[in-house]
Amino acid sequence: MNAASFLKNKPKTASTLTSRWQPLVLCLVFLLWAPAAFALDDVRYITNQKKNDAFPLFTEGKSAPFFVSDKDFTGVIRALKDLQADVKNVTKAEPALTVGQKAPKAKTLVLVGTLGKSPLIDQLVKSKKLDVKDLAGKWETFVVQTVKKPMKGVDEALVIVGSDKRGTIYGIYDVSQQIGVSPWYWWADVPVKQQENLYVLEGRHTKGTPAVKYRGIFINDEAPALSNWAKEQFGGFNHKFYEKVFELILRMKGNYLWPAMWGSAFSDDDKINPQTADLYGVVMGTSHHEPLARAHDEWRRNGGGPWNYNTNPEKLREFWTGGIKRMNGFENIVTVGMRGDGDEPMSEESNIGLLERIVADQRKIISEVTGKDASQTPQLWALYKEVQDYYDKGMRVPDDVTLLLADDNWGNIRKLPKPGEKQHSGGYGIYYHFDYVGGPRNYKWLNTNPIPRIWEQMHLAYEHKADRIWIVNVGDIKPMEFPTEFFLDYAWNPEKWPAERLEEYTRLWAERQFGAEHASAIADILAKYPKYNSRRKPELLAPDTYSLTNYLEAETVVEEYNRLAQEANRIYQALPAQYKDAYYQLVLYPVQACANLNELHVTTGRNRLYAQQGRAATNDLAAKVKRLFDRDAALTQTYHKEIANGKWNHMMSQTHISYTYWQQPEKDVLPELKQINLPAAAEMGVAVEGSDQWWPQAKEVAALPAFSPYQKQGHYLEVFNRGLQPFDFTIKSSAPWLKVSQERGTVAKEQRIWVSVDWANVPAGPQRATLTISGPKGKTVTVHALVEPTISAATQQEGFVEANGYVSMEAAHYTRAVEGNSIQWKLIPDLGRTASAMTTLPVTAPSQTPGGNSPHLEYKVYLQKEGPVNVQVFLSPTLNFHNTQGLRYAISFDDEAPQIINIHTDKSEREWNKNVANNINLTVSKHQLKKPGEHVLKFWIVDAGVVLQKLVIDTGGLKPSYLGPPESANLSATQVK
Repeated sequence: MNAASFLKNKPKTASTLTSRWQPLVLCLVFLLWAPAAFALDDVRYITNQKKNDAFPLFTEGKSAPFFVSDKDFTGVIRALKDLQADVKNVTKAEPALTVGQKAPKAKTLVLVGTLGKSPLIDQLVKSKKLDVKDLAGKWETFVVQTVKKPMKGVDEALVIVGSDKRGTIYGIYDVSQQIGVSPWYWWADVPVKQQENLYVLEGRHTKGTPAVKYRGIFINDEAPALSNWAKEQFGGFNHKFYEKVFELILRMKGNYLWPAMWGSAFSDDDKINPQTADLYGVVMGTSHHEPLARAHDEWRRNGGGPWNYNTNPEKLREFWTGGIKRMNGFENIVTVGMRGDGDEPMSEESNIGLLERIVADQRKIISEVTGKDASQTPQLWALYKEVQDYYDKGMRVPDDVTLLLADDNWGNIRKLPKPGEKQHSGGYGIYYHFDYVGGPRNYKWLNTNPIPRIWEQMHLAYEHKADRIWIVNVGDIKPMEFPTEFFLDYAWNPEKWPAERLEEYTRLWAERQFGAEHASAIADILAKYPKYNSRRKPELLAPDTYSLTNYLEAETVVEEYNRLAQEANRIYQALPAQYKDAYYQLVLYPVQACANLNELHVTTGRNRLYAQQGRAATNDLAAKVKRLFDRDAALTQTYHKEIANGKWNHMMSQTHISYTYWQQPEKDVLPELKQINLPAAAEMGVAVEGSDQWWPQAKEVAALPAFSPYQKQGHYLEVFNRGLQPFDFTIKSSAPWLKVSQERGTVAKEQRIWVSVDWANVPAGPQRATLTISGPKGKTVTVHALVEPTISAATQQEGFVEANGYVSMEAAHYTRAVEGNSIQWKLIPDLGRTASAMTTLPVTAPSQTPGGNSPHLEYKVYLQKEGPVNVQVFLSPTLNFHNTQGLRYAISFDDEAPQIINIHTDKSEREWNKNVANNINLTVSKHQLKKPGEHVLKFWIVDAGVVLQKLVIDTGGLKPSYLGPPESANLSATQVK
């Protein structure tokens, strides 16, 4: 078997049974199914239990023989050999394979072929034993079905037939997935489950025609990880390496590749590479800045003079002509246009006229070399970075050229065609990123791409008819296995995977890799770790990213990630041995490594804060950071040397600690840490939640955050030592209802004391009390506590209640959703930094005028006093993809006129840097409320595409944090999920 496809080809659309017995067959499938495979399908058509009229693919120790015509595509024959090996791996019995003109005599037969390339298939069509009306003339479509008495001497055949070369190949690999072979069997060492029987259910099984014509990946930013791994495994990016890549793409039902290109050149490094792509059936391309099938590095090797069409056009035309000649009829999408040398903007003297002339000259080369009109060769023009500016200023290319639109390198699509505008015959595509080298910082290490965000942006693209090409930068391929497969599955059939099925998709993916027992728990981990990583990419993390003092933010982030790592490890220990290599790669390593990195940065931040406060624990935290730093290296060493017998050495060698600017450090460096010298004598210090000051040094009053009956958790203070000798302390409360977790004790280094309120005995109305902490040398510190009043039941029946000077609400927890004008509110589960998100459908809807009954969300709130308030709105960092004045929403309280807020008012690079680094677009509006009590905050849709994650009302007490404060108490009897 050729190395494998791990980024799988998902089975997407439910297999179709065209007869009137379809409902009955479906019921039987679900009632009687005993899992033989874990394909991402609603309907599994291969089972290990015998059913009436089911085709015996493997039974009683024998496999049905395979037949394919020797006139069929070589790539089809090659893929069928993969299926032959797959059946052997699953059953321990290899099917006989005949490649020729005459099928073997057998009671049952697996007959594989392409329409027009297989005489036997064509004869079945001619004799009306095989209906291909939904297949003939289609792009990359296949059917798997049984045919009775297909030919003399054969009682029954399982026919795998494709409309074209890749259609047949996809049908072959679909059967492979159905018997239990993951696309990741080689690329992530996913094992297969042994089966004693394999039966194909009667009926007609198909995935239909792909919605997106070209669906592919871009191997990029491949040093040091993939490049060193490939050199060690294969001797470099040669055809042996690409065989593994091509098979992986095809098993995932992709069809398109931009190959590794930094210091590499696909067609020049190994002359067999293009032939191998053609053999497998993968369409090749070059990246957005590599015109006419020429790799960037080839100009350094073979070019002559400057990369400048003004001064060196003859040499460039000669160079490009060589690229088109070398294509030699192989399937390619030719990149046209030109950027500066090395993925840089063009020189300042470049202009639209020059660029249009470059494209015209390139198309002349294509036409002259191919002997056909240039429009007969698929081409794309990538509107990447500054090239989009040329388009917006009026530059145009011939209509048959696909306009490849791009994201901002951070997963936010920059431009989409406007609904209703003239169709472009070449269509539109999307270049998307899971990996990037550039500002505000590289992100290349681990997966930071939760699939709800991918879904939201690619749904936006699909609904705007950008569906000719979807290609995603996957970096080193690993560790982007899960999002890559989702990207390609979604490209095949976006209708199959609406937002509400994303959780199910994740579970099915986990089940296919690891079996059903732990699938739900693994799916939860697969969803959470990229969600946590997307809050701020690992390379951007810093000791002060999360607040060390407010809302328990930093420690909550660490606790959440560590709990996830503990759960991942629990499952690892419970899994059978054969799954452990795959699980370490796909789940355990990324979770443990990211949990470790978050704790490393937070601990570094605490070390620096403790040093400022002179805490005795300062040096302990420095030692802990060093242990965490060493553990990071140890986890990578396990990946490189112990997993799969060292198969993946180098693959996790991407640096990720101690960036100082956008480019990666040469090596991971221990963060700067603080060490302090302590006096021998004990000295007491006191810190309180919500402040980085310490007492008795600080001049301001020590005060805990206010206590509220609507924030049941307590608050803490910390008693710490600033010397070497332990000391005793006591805490005295001025009120019997103000409780502490410990009234006295001994402090060697520090103790956290939890303070709470006995709500059953606290007097009505606002209350104040103090805690007096006494320590060595007669020193005391007084800490103040404020208790906010309870709202009477008659005053507030539902809604979010202000406490501590703010109200925080997750977008999905609205009180009421008002729809209209054919616009609906849509929950996108788990999209966002903290919970789920809300947007509107359709995403192509025209702008709305807010007010009255126009579409909006309502959030009931109760505020303690009248006066000015600010409303913070946390939005996904969606870009102004229609190049209008900017995307807008409106906000209002009660019956006031809605304020329209443009989320793209600030168009500066600095603002963009902030938004993508924080993965949020935070806007603020000001309001004046005339009375305390119950209010309704209304969020109005103005422009489609706005994605709401969270709202925070600041009544004067909001404190700095990265994620915003935790959600406020909601008195509603029921909440929207």
